[in-house]
Amino acid sequence: MAARGAGLYTVRLEHGHLGHAGQSHVNKHDTVFLKKFSLIIAFLGVLTVSLILFARYLNHLLPHEMTPQAKAQLDARIAPVGSVFAGKIGVAEQVASAEAMKAAAAANVAYGGTLDGKVIYDNLCTSCHTSGTGGAPKLDAGGIGARVAQQGLEELIKKATEGFTGTAGVMPARGGNPAITDEQMQKTVEWMVEQSK
Repeated sequence: MAARGAGLYTVRLEHGHLGHAGQSHVNKHDTVFLKKFSLIIAFLGVLTVSLILFARYLNHLLPHEMTPQAKAQLDARIAPVGSVFAGKIGVAEQVASAEAMKAAAAANVAYGGTLDGKVIYDNLCTSCHTSGTGGAPKLDAGGIGARVAQQGLEELIKKATEGFTGTAGVMPARGGNPAITDEQMQKTVEWMVEQSK
């Protein structure tokens, strides 16, 4: 039996089913496959890293455009909280800063900051007060003229500035334009009263 088993071992060796140190051909094929597969995976890994680095390089070359809104938000975030003025240079900087703030405030005032009541009326008030829409008093003795006689000029200016809801209609605050100053409202109401006499 032992001789017969030894014969089988010899036959298998002769046919090439077992190689050196008991390794089979299947194991050799697996080893070759794993080596080739590992090389492919390594190549793909190097290619991926190379593409990522190349994309980052290209990204830094391209200019990044910033929208005006994003730029304004960025400027607001990094703007200094306050200013320190010292010495003669500080006084000059303080005066320049005050002038710049005054100019910025004037730029935000409605209708260029005009105090001409007619200009403001023509741009803002005419649509309601010419037709009487929503109970708005017209520029005549029965409209604005009667209101000023009943309530007085100061009360009309107050209601035009702060807004008013009455039984006859609604007056939005500052005619619906919050950029109008108190002085502009006063001049506009005074002009309207003059036209109603």
